[in-house]
Amino acid sequence: MASKQILSPLPGTFYRKPAPDQPNYKQDGDALAEGDVIGLIEVMKTFNEVKAEFGGTVVKFLIENEDPVMAGQPLVEVDG
Repeated sequence: MASKQILSPLPGTFYRKPAPDQPNYKQDGDALAEGDVIGLIEVMKTFNEVKAEFGGTVVKFLIENEDPVMAGQPLVEVDG
């Protein structure tokens, strides 16, 4: 299987869960379908969903919850 990456569409702060008391959208090893939400990016108090553009299996997240990200930065490695 070829490995692909999901990239950050914008700069901001990356969140792996919808709220602090909620589970992560996806974990390492989870199945991923096109359109699945993998996280949120906050820019100036606005939260933008990051959705998968392809399906596969999450190999690993390349950044942690609440890490700052730049546009184009790899967020997740996916096999598929």
